[in-house]
Amino acid sequence: MRRERFDASELSQDAFLGGRLVIAQPKDGYRAGVDPVLLAASVPARAGDRVLDLGCGGGVAGLCLAARVPGVSLTGLEVQPAYADLARRNAEANDLALEVMTGDLAQMPDALRQRQFDHVIANPPYFDRRHSTAARDAGREVAMGEDLPLADWVRAAARRAAPKGTVTFIQRAERLPDLLVAAVAYLGSIEVLALIPRRGRAARLVLLRGRKGGRAGFRLHDGWLLHEGAEHGQDGENYTAATASVLRNAGALPFPK
Repeated sequence: MRRERFDASELSQDAFLGGRLVIAQPKDGYRAGVDPVLLAASVPARAGDRVLDLGCGGGVAGLCLAARVPGVSLTGLEVQPAYADLARRNAEANDLALEVMTGDLAQMPDALRQRQFDHVIANPPYFDRRHSTAARDAGREVAMGEDLPLADWVRAAARRAAPKGTVTFIQRAERLPDLLVAAVAYLGSIEVLALIPRRGRAARLVLLRGRKGGRAGFRLHDGWLLHEGAEHGQDGENYTAATASVLRNAGALPFPK
């Protein structure tokens, strides 16, 4: 049986966006890092837009987006009740509006299936359970270990996107072939932006965006550089100025024009 709620003693209080957000996360279990922050920063949302976060976890991506773009209408879907509850608590603690539905991606709540969104975002599990070792914590395993194929995530996201709405994923670079195959089946105007750890290093993560009913050709953009220098030669962080703005000042991470 999946648990319904985390006790306060099981949680840490973690600062995001330079302290603009304080997010409660389980000390043991799935803990958000910079990935959902980068995802949120890439969404071309404006005040009044409707945004759906599939697999929202504790709500980090959606709340980061709301902190950058006041006035967006946020909805999250999360399969694990304790994490869905945590997302609601985090939204309330940060005085931000986030509607969270508890449910399975493959069998969405009826109320959600009746709605469409200007933007759909997702940070799907990175690891295929067929080729990876299961995490010891059950919550982390659900968040990180793929149960549904990536194609199901893309199909579900595309169905909830309004006409001309965007769908944006962050995923490991090695999973990009699978993600692209699914994206071309359900979306158009597909763009990929590689997140490069350092100049001369292979990308570990990618952002992929498509548009519902889009007709533009595929675009593979020049990569976004995360860190300065060829190696980490000093104490502390050495993010590029653009990345530091995203992570500390709620800056945007725009796809190139």
